Amino acid sequence: MPLDTPSGEEPAPDGAVRLLLQSVVDVARAIFGAAAGSVFLLDDSDGALVFQAVSGAGEDFLVGTRLPADRGIAGWVAASGEAMVVDDLATTPVFDREFAAATSYVPRTLMAAPLVSRGRVLGVLEVLDPSPRARADLADLDLLTLFAHQAAIALRVAADHAEQAARVARETPVADEETLVEEFRRFLRQRAK
Repeated sequence: MPLDTPSGEEPAPDGAVRLLLQSVVDVARAIFGAAAGSVFLLDDSDGALVFQAVSGAGEDFLVGTRLPADRGIAGWVAASGEAMVVDDLATTPVFDREFAAATSYVPRTLMAAPLVSRGRVLGVLEVLDPSPRARADLADLDLLTLFAHQAAIALRVAADHAEQAARVARETPVADEETLVEEFRRFLRQRAK
């Protein structure tokens, strides 16, 4: 399966959100001693999962790449809203090996947790090939889920802030250039008196 790279038509997260997502994936990768990690966000326009931040393998080219939300473990996690840990991806039918190969990194193990806010799945946080020492049991999956939840709250706060700023911008009247010039001339005439 060839990668569906960004078309440039969809809005990318703003700089602060991009930094937040990169921080989330970098910290998750460090916590679990993983070879790689990623954050996908759901694109509401077509339901695809879009790589928004990547740490480790693929970080130079995967951001913006799209995965159909009905494929792979990330798709399963997004659809179910449930976290998943897989110790042997070679034997897991839901694993999309073809997509993984197209990313140039095929993991052996994986942990994934949904980013959920206000009962809605916003995306998926994955860590690939976590260190066996770092991932000893299901308590570690609970830790990843907690971390993903915190990231989802931060994303929701950022989205709410952006929504509020857009609403204020829409409600604030903006004078056109002619009106501004006329107001400035009026000001100068009054000052000259």
